[in-house]
Amino acid sequence: MKHPMPTALALALSLAFALPAVAQSSNDNASADTASAGADRTELDRVTISVGRGQLRSVQSLSGAEFENAVAGASPLITVSRLPGVNFQSADGLGNYEWSTRFTVRGFSQNQIGFTLDDVPLGDMSYGNFNGLHISRAISSENVGRASLSQGAGALEAASSSNLGGTLQFYSADPAQQFGVRLSQTFGSDSARRTFLRVDSGKSLLGQFSVSYTDQDADKWKGHGQQKQEQWNFKWVKEIGEHRVSAFYNTSRRREVDYQDLSLDLIKRKGDTLDNFYPDFAAAVKAANTLCGANGSTYVAACDDQYYAGAGLRNDDLLGVTADLRLAPNATWKTTAYYHHNKGMGLWFTPYQASPDGTPISVRTTEYGINRSGVVSNAEVELGDHLIKAGVWFEDNNFNQARRFYAANAAVSVYQFPSNPFLTQWQYGFNTKTTQFSLSDTWAVTKDLTVGAGFKSLKVKINGDLQVGTGMPSGTITADKGFLPQLGVNYRLSASQELYGTIARNMRAYQGAATGTSPFATSAAGFNAIKGSLKPETSDTFEAGWRISGRGYEGSVSAYLVNFKDRLLSVQSGSGIQGNPVILSNVGDVRSTGIEGALSFRLSPTLTWYNSLSLQKSTYQDDVTSGSTPVAIKGKRVADAPDTMLKSQLGYDDGALFGNVSVDYMSKRYYSYTNDASVPDRTLVNLSAGYKMKNVMMLREISLQASVNNLFDKHYISTIGSNGFTNSDAAGTYATLLPGAPRQFYVTLTGKF
Repeated sequence: MKHPMPTALALALSLAFALPAVAQSSNDNASADTASAGADRTELDRVTISVGRGQLRSVQSLSGAEFENAVAGASPLITVSRLPGVNFQSADGLGNYEWSTRFTVRGFSQNQIGFTLDDVPLGDMSYGNFNGLHISRAISSENVGRASLSQGAGALEAASSSNLGGTLQFYSADPAQQFGVRLSQTFGSDSARRTFLRVDSGKSLLGQFSVSYTDQDADKWKGHGQQKQEQWNFKWVKEIGEHRVSAFYNTSRRREVDYQDLSLDLIKRKGDTLDNFYPDFAAAVKAANTLCGANGSTYVAACDDQYYAGAGLRNDDLLGVTADLRLAPNATWKTTAYYHHNKGMGLWFTPYQASPDGTPISVRTTEYGINRSGVVSNAEVELGDHLIKAGVWFEDNNFNQARRFYAANAAVSVYQFPSNPFLTQWQYGFNTKTTQFSLSDTWAVTKDLTVGAGFKSLKVKINGDLQVGTGMPSGTITADKGFLPQLGVNYRLSASQELYGTIARNMRAYQGAATGTSPFATSAAGFNAIKGSLKPETSDTFEAGWRISGRGYEGSVSAYLVNFKDRLLSVQSGSGIQGNPVILSNVGDVRSTGIEGALSFRLSPTLTWYNSLSLQKSTYQDDVTSGSTPVAIKGKRVADAPDTMLKSQLGYDDGALFGNVSVDYMSKRYYSYTNDASVPDRTLVNLSAGYKMKNVMMLREISLQASVNNLFDKHYISTIGSNGFTNSDAAGTYATLLPGAPRQFYVTLTGKF
C-alpha cells in the first residue's frame, strides 16, 4: 500500500473499542481476590500519555514516567516528539546540539511556538537566543516532571509572544518527601559520558529541597570536537496550609563544536561524513589561500565546502520564585517572578576576513547578552457554574548583540570565549517590553456541555539602538493586538467519549535582534521603508476533535484548519553563513489542514502501547517577489512540513524488567519554497531495555539500562534549514542540511540511596 497511514489509524481506533470488551471479559474470569483485582485496575487506569480529557482544545500531556524512562541526557523534546503533529530533528543522537535542533508543530517552526518551564517563558528557543533559552539548558532532563503540548490554540495565559502554533509547557519535578540520593553514570558511543547526582532533603519544617549536578560530554559522531554541558538545578517547596511557595535556581554552561552544514551535492560528492577541518588548522589555511580568494587567489565555490570550525558557547542562570495561594475555597492566585541572565557566542572561523597578522582566517562571533526579568500572575475564581480566569505577564528584556572578529591561529580554543577583538562590525542594544493580559470564562452549561470564551491582549515594544556600525537601523517598532479571542466547546457524549472544538487567533511579535527574521536584520533604509507598513504574523486556528477513554486506554482524533497571515520572510543576500543584511517583508498567507490521531494503551499492568498519526497539508497561498524576480510558490508545500508522520512505542515495566521499542516514520520534506529540493522519507527504530532491583545492600534501588538509537543504522538527513531555506535548489548546492547520527549505544547505571 502506498499510503498505509489512514488504515493504520482506523485499525488502532478499532482496537480502542475492542480493548474494553477484552478487559471486561478478562475481569469476569478473574480471581475472587478483590484486593488483587483492585490493584490491577489501578495499574490499568494509569496511562502515562493523556489526550486532555475535558479540555476545550487539543492538548496532549506526558507524565514524569515518560521522561524518567528516556535515555539519560536526551533532550526532553525527544520525549515530546512522539506526540501527534510534532516534528523534532537534531544532528546528534541525544537531541541537544542546538544549531541543529528543530521543533515544529503542524507546519509551524520552532520560533512560532511558545515554550515555558514552571510558567517562566523560555522565549522561542531559537539558536540565536534573544528572549529565552533552550529547554536542555533550562533544566536537566532527569528533573522534568511532566509536559503539556497544545498543538493549536495554545493556553491563553501562557507567557509567550511567539505562540502562533501552540504552546509546550514543561514542569519540573518536586523534591521528594523523603531524604534520598540518586547517582547515575552513563557511557556511550563516541566517548559519551554523563554523570547525574541529585540529593533530596525530605520534608521538614522549612519545606523540602532538591539539588542536582550534571556533567555531560561526548565526541561528535563525525569529525572532531566535543559537545559539553555542566548544570546545577536547585528547587525548594514549602506547603503552608492550603498555600504553596516554591523557588528554583538553574545554571547551565554549554560548549558545543559544530558539524559542517552540507548540501545534497556535497553529500553526493564527498559523503555524509564530511565535516570541518578542525583540528587541522593548516588545512583550513591552505583552503583559504587556494580556494577562498586570500592572498590574491581566485575564489571558487569549493571554499564553502569546509571551514576550520564553528562552535556555540552558552552560559545561563535562570531563577524563579512562585507563590500559589488559595484566597478562598473558590479562588486561587498564582504568581511567579523570574530572572534570566545569558552570555553566549556563536563562533565561526571565517576565510572571508583575515587576522591582523596576515593569517587568512579569523574568528567571527555573534555575541549575545540577555538580562530579562518578569512576572507571570494568574487568578481563578469559581462562581457557580462559571470558572473565571484572569492573567497578566510583564517582561523587561535588555538584550545586547554584537558581531566581532578575533585573531585566529591553531592555539585558539573552540571551548572558550575569545577576548580582544580587532574589529567590531556592529553592536546593538535592544530593550523589549512585553505586556500581556488574558481573561476567560468557562461555563458548565449542563453536566455534559461546557463552553468557554476568552481573549488575550498582547503588546511587545522593541527599541533597537545601533551602538557600533553603519548602515544598520536604529529605532522602535511595536507589535500590538488588543483582542486575540479564543472560543471553545466540550460536549460529553458518554462517560467515556466527548467532542470538542476551538477557534483561536494568535499573534507572533517581532524579534528584537539584529539577526534572523527581524526588522533590525535589514538595512537602515529597509527598516525605514517597512516600519510603518510591516504587520506582525497572525494565525486563525479552527480545530475539532473526539476523545475516548476507558480502563487502560485513551484515544483522540483531531481535525484542524489554520490560516497563517502576514508571513514574514527574510530574503538572504549571499550564503547564509556570511550574515549579509536581509530583505524583510510580509509575503502572504499559509493554509494548513490536517488530521491527527493518538492512542495510548495499558494492555496489562506491565505493558503499554502508544501510537500517534499525523496527516497534514500546508501550502503557501501567494507568490512572492525576491528583489525584482517573481517566485511562483503559490500552492507549494511549506518547507520542513512533512505530510505524514507515524510514531509507535511499545513499553514494558514489571517493576524489575523494563524497556521499550519505538518506530518513527516521516515522509519527505522540502527545503526550497518552490519544492524543487527535498530530502526523502525515513523510518527510525530505537530500542531500550533495563533491569531494576530493590533494597540491594545500602541501596533502595539499583538499575541498569541499555539503549540503542537508530537501531538499523540508517543514513538519513535529520535537520533541514540549518542555514535557512531557499527559493530554489535544483542543483542541490545549498548547504543547509545536517545528516542524522548513525547507530549509537548508551548504558546507564543508577543507584538510589
